[in-house]
Amino acid sequence: MARPQSPDYDKRRETILAAAAQLYATKGFPGASVSALAKACRTSKSLIYHYFPSKHDILYAVMAEHLDALTDAAETACASGSADDKLRTLTVGFMRLYASAQNHHKVLLNELDRLPPERRADVVAKQRRIIAAAESVIAEIAPGGGERVNTMLFFGMINWTHTWFDPAGPFMPEALALRVVEIMQRGVTPQAS
Repeated sequence: MARPQSPDYDKRRETILAAAAQLYATKGFPGASVSALAKACRTSKSLIYHYFPSKHDILYAVMAEHLDALTDAAETACASGSADDKLRTLTVGFMRLYASAQNHHKVLLNELDRLPPERRADVVAKQRRIIAAAESVIAEIAPGGGERVNTMLFFGMINWTHTWFDPAGPFMPEALALRVVEIMQRGVTPQAS
């Protein structure tokens, strides 16, 4: 008979993933041992391995969880009305996730090559779906060519906020997102009201 799942299974799993994201973001994947992760979680290595068969499975879960949230935000945006509404919903959704999951995002950007090839291919496929959703929204804003370039410029503005964004600073993610939307719609020079 299979061992029953603990009532707090999902909470423990999320705790492990949050600690792993923080550890991998600060020490890098190779520099963060399962022992260090267990210590950060105040648990045992055997409990970590109960939830994840290997260190690479933890890394994959950190990335996949973040990408799944971004995919949900993209799908919500694509169903949100006018092209301007879609761009605003997409950008605000992404910036909220980037601000609340800075460690996950940093791990995704810096540790992808550490995954085994099949897992890396899955992560890249998820990334491509997110890029395609953004590209479809941006094509509605500025049709007529250049959608791929504009999409990459869009991601260039938002993807690296984890390197400088301060959640305690004067700008909230929504304000930054709306500035990105304004730049995408009208350019860098603020428009007169």
